[in-house]
Amino acid sequence: MSKALDAFFAGLAGLGAASLVAMLGIQLAAIVGRYAGWTIEGHDAYAGYLLAASAFLALAYTLRHGDHIRVTLLISRLTGQRRHWVEIFDLAVASAISLYFAWFATRLTWGSWRFDDISQNVDATPLWIPQAAMALGVIGLALAYLEELVRAVQRGEMPPEDATEIARTE
Repeated sequence: MSKALDAFFAGLAGLGAASLVAMLGIQLAAIVGRYAGWTIEGHDAYAGYLLAASAFLALAYTLRHGDHIRVTLLISRLTGQRRHWVEIFDLAVASAISLYFAWFATRLTWGSWRFDDISQNVDATPLWIPQAAMALGVIGLALAYLEELVRAVQRGEMPPEDATEIARTE
């Protein structure tokens, strides 16, 4: 299952990276267009959608690779079983919050699709399209947290504190 989730998270990260490149392309086209005397209607809205997509789609991959910022001020002072149980508690809370967010992001996307909700900007984009990227990214994050929680409970493996700890174990 871990290999399949790795591939899924990498795919989400790839979509996030593609979103960043697309955002750059739209902004560059808008800049060039301004000098050439033409405009791209709604380019700022599209850039915003792509920025949000890039951030949400990369969440699971960055968590898996230890690149999320973790506040370890309290945890770093703990050792042994205390640290283990605090990590499990933290992962359980993070899993619950991300599952809650994933549920409501998915419901929001479904509602926008069902009621043909469109952007109020000049682009009039169906809102389910940018919302789907958010929902997919948060679903990935929830799966990543759940996997970390299962690893911590079943195998006693703790999440890495940062990316350098991952590099040392590989």
